[in-house]
Amino acid sequence: MAKGEGAESGSATGLLSPGILRGEENRRTQKGGKKQLSICRKLCYAVGGAPYQITSCTLGFFLQIFLLDVAQVGPFSASIILFVGRVWDAITDPLIGFCISKSSWSRLGRLMPWIIFCTPLAVIAYFLIWFVPDFSSNQVWWYLIFYCLFETLETCFHVPYSALTMFISTEQSERDSVTAYRMTAEVLGTVLGAAIQGQIVGKVDTPCIPDPDILVEEVNRTHATSSLNDTKNAYMLAAGVIASIYVLCAVILSVGVQEHREPCEKKEQPPSFFRGLRLVMSHGPYIKLIASFLFISLAFMLVEGNFALFCTYTLDFRKEFQNLLLAIMLSATLTIPIWQWFLTRFGKKTAVYVGISSVVPFLILIALMESNLIVTYVVAVASGVSVAAAFLLPWSMLPDVIDDFHLKQPNARGHEPIFFSFYVFFTKFASGVSLGISTLSLDFAGYLTNGCSQPETVKFTLKILVTGVPIGLILLGLFVFKLYPIDEEKRRENKALQAIREEAGSAGSDTDSTELIT
Repeated sequence: MAKGEGAESGSATGLLSPGILRGEENRRTQKGGKKQLSICRKLCYAVGGAPYQITSCTLGFFLQIFLLDVAQVGPFSASIILFVGRVWDAITDPLIGFCISKSSWSRLGRLMPWIIFCTPLAVIAYFLIWFVPDFSSNQVWWYLIFYCLFETLETCFHVPYSALTMFISTEQSERDSVTAYRMTAEVLGTVLGAAIQGQIVGKVDTPCIPDPDILVEEVNRTHATSSLNDTKNAYMLAAGVIASIYVLCAVILSVGVQEHREPCEKKEQPPSFFRGLRLVMSHGPYIKLIASFLFISLAFMLVEGNFALFCTYTLDFRKEFQNLLLAIMLSATLTIPIWQWFLTRFGKKTAVYVGISSVVPFLILIALMESNLIVTYVVAVASGVSVAAAFLLPWSMLPDVIDDFHLKQPNARGHEPIFFSFYVFFTKFASGVSLGISTLSLDFAGYLTNGCSQPETVKFTLKILVTGVPIGLILLGLFVFKLYPIDEEKRRENKALQAIREEAGSAGSDTDSTELIT
C-alpha cells in the first residue's frame, strides 16, 4: 500500500508533465497487467469538463433573466434567441461529431487539436453574449449571432472531450472511474458558475418597474440609469472571470492528458456520415438510453431555465435565488461520489430509478406549499442530490452502450464521437424547444419586462414550468428507461466477451509478429 501511495505522490509532483504521467502509467501496466490511470491524469482529464458546465450553468440559469430584465429584450424576442440558439447548438453536435470522426491523427491526437484551437474564440464569443450594445434596434441579432457562435465553438470543445473517455483507457472500470472524476469536476464547475455569476450579479440591484403603467423609458430617464449600468458591468465582470477559468482548464487538459490510439484505428478508414449514423441509430440500447434521458434532461432543463424567474417572482426571493442555486450545486457536488459508490454497489439501472425519482416528492412539496424560505432551501439541497445522479449516470452508461455496439459490430470503428454528439444533440434540441415554449408561455401569461412584480398568471405559469411539467417528464423518462437492456449481468457478459476477443486478437498479433521475425 505504501508503495502504491508513493507512486501516486510521484505522479502528483508532475501534474503537468506528460512524460512523468506516461511513465507512471507504464509502471502500473507492467505491475498489474491492466492499464490503470494515475490520479493525476484523471484529475487533469476531469478539469477539462469544468468549462462546459460553468458556461452552461450561467447561460441556463441567467441568460433568460438577463435578456428580459437587463438587455430588456421582449419575451417573444427572448424566446426566439433561446430557441434558435439551442436548436443551432443541437444541430452542430452531430456535424462536429462527424467532422471529428473524419479527422486524422496528429502528434497531439485526433481529438485534442479541436479542444486547443477552439478555446480562444469561444471565450471571446462568450464574453460578447453578456455585453449590452448601445443600439437597441438590432439587439436580437447581436445576441442570436454570438449565442450561436459560442455554442458552435463550445461544441468543438465538448464533443471531442466527451469522446476522449473512450481513448483515455481501454478498461471499463477505469472509464467509470474517470467518468466519476469528470462528473465531480463538472458539477463543481456548475458550483463555480453559479457562485461567480450569482454572487457578482447579486451584489447590484437591477432596477425594476413598480407600476405596470409607467413606461420603461421614463423609469430609465428618471431613476435607474446608473443602477442598470452597474448591473451590466457586473454581468461583464462575471463573464471575464469565467472566461479566464475556461482558458486555464483547457490548458491543464491539453498538457496533462494523453490520447491513446487503438491499434485497429491505424488500419481503419473513418466511417462515412450516413453509414455511421445508420449503424449508431439502429443500435437498440443506444436509442432506449437517449430516449429516456431525453425526457429526464428536459425536466431538469426546464427547472434550470426558469429557476431565477421562479424564485424572483413566484416565491418572491429576489435576493435569495443565487444562494438557492448555490445550495443546489453544492449538494450535487458532494453527492457525486456517493452515487458513484451506489452504482458500483447496486448497479446503474437501480441508481437511475432511485436518483432521478428522489426529486419528485420535493417538487410536489414546493408546488403545494406557500412561499417558505426554509422549505425552499430543503428542496434545493434535495434537488441537488437528484441533479448529481442526472449528471453522472448517462455519461457513465454511454461507454457501456458503445462497448455493446463494438461487440455486435466488430468491424465498425471510429463511431465514438457520433454516439456522444447525437446524445447531446437530442438533449439540446429538446431543451431549445422547452425554453422557447416556456418563454412564449410567459409572454402569453402577460410577463412584464423588468417589472418588480408579475401578474398572478405569470406566477402560476412559472410554478407549472418548474414543478408540474418536470414531474411528468421525469416519470415518462423512467418509464422509457425500463426498456433499456444493459443491466449489471449484461455488462459483465460484455466485459467477458470483450476480454476473450482482446486475448484472441493479442494472440493473433503475436503469431503475426513471430512469422515476421522468422
